[in-house]
Amino acid sequence: MSRSTFKSVVLTFVIIVATVLMLASAERKSTRRAINPPGSNPDAPFSNGLLVGNTLYVAGQEGLVNGKLQPGGVVPETQAALENIKKILELAGMQMSDVVTATVYLADMNDFVAMSNTYKTYFPKPRPARATVQVARLVNDARVEISVIAVKQH
Repeated sequence: MSRSTFKSVVLTFVIIVATVLMLASAERKSTRRAINPPGSNPDAPFSNGLLVGNTLYVAGQEGLVNGKLQPGGVVPETQAALENIKKILELAGMQMSDVVTATVYLADMNDFVAMSNTYKTYFPKPRPARATVQVARLVNDARVEISVIAVKQH
C-alpha cells in the first residue's frame, strides 16, 4: 500500500469515527425529555421529572392536590405525594416497581412511622432503597416531600 493510499484510509477511518461519535452524542442529548403532568406550572424553574435514556429523575413531590396541600397531616400528604409521583412515572411509561431509590424529607422525624407505614403500601417488594431526613422547613410548610429515581428495565 502506498503512503498516499494509507493516509487516505486513515483519514476516512477518522472521519467515520468522528461521525459516529457525533451521532451518538446527539442521540444522547435528544433522549433527555421533561415529564410534567397536565396542570404543572409552565414557569416553574424545574421539571417534575426528567427522563434521560431509561432513567427517570423525579423532583421532590409534596402532598399537593390541585395546587393545595392535602389537609390532615403526614399520612394524607404522603399519599398525595406518592400519587403525584405515580402520575409522573406513568407519563414516562413507568410504574412504582421501576423506582430504585427514594429520598424522603420530613418536617418532623416524629412522623417517620406514619409516613413509612403509608409509603410501603405504594411499592412492591423488593422496595427501593431509601434515605429519610428531617429538614428545618419544606415549601408550603408541608410535612413531607419525596423524590425518586426510576429505571425502566428493557
